[in-house]
Amino acid sequence: MFEIQNQQKSNKTIRMPNELIDRLQTIADQNNISFNQLVVQCCEYALNDMTKSDK
Repeated sequence: MFEIQNQQKSNKTIRMPNELIDRLQTIADQNNISFNQLVVQCCEYALNDMTKSDK
């Protein structure tokens, strides 16, 4: 059954090196997604693919 999910979201300020921001923005622009969407996807991928020893 289809269920609409309303994920709670919060604002959090983070600091990143300018070079990383530029690289992420370029990728986001090339893929027609927001910078925020890309950062969330990168973080989720990294967390999901950590080895047990990393956790």
